[in-house]
Amino acid sequence: MPQTLAKRIASMALIAAGAPNGRVTELTGLCDRSVRSLRKSLEAGETESLLHVGGGGGQSRLAGFEAAIIDDIESGSYSNRQQIADMIQNKYGIKVCLNTISNFLKKTKSSV
Repeated sequence: MPQTLAKRIASMALIAAGAPNGRVTELTGLCDRSVRSLRKSLEAGETESLLHVGGGGGQSRLAGFEAAIIDDIESGSYSNRQQIADMIQNKYGIKVCLNTISNFLKKTKSSV
């Protein structure tokens, strides 16, 4: 079971038991906005989508360039994610955040 779904189910139980939003947030780890949205949906009887957990984002911005980027990383002397992000922006014209670089390195099992 995905962690998000487990948190949502626990939150629904706490909301049904009458726990305030702050306490639900504290116990489950869901953000306040998610708890408020969940409470509103439960109160309105809109329960059909509460157990649905969407997939991740769409296709990677680096798709199609992955092999070339890996080659550049392995042949260069990059010591941190920011240097890799700068190289990708300069060479490929793709601006990516440091989290994207981290995920890319994990996915390709590369290390910096």
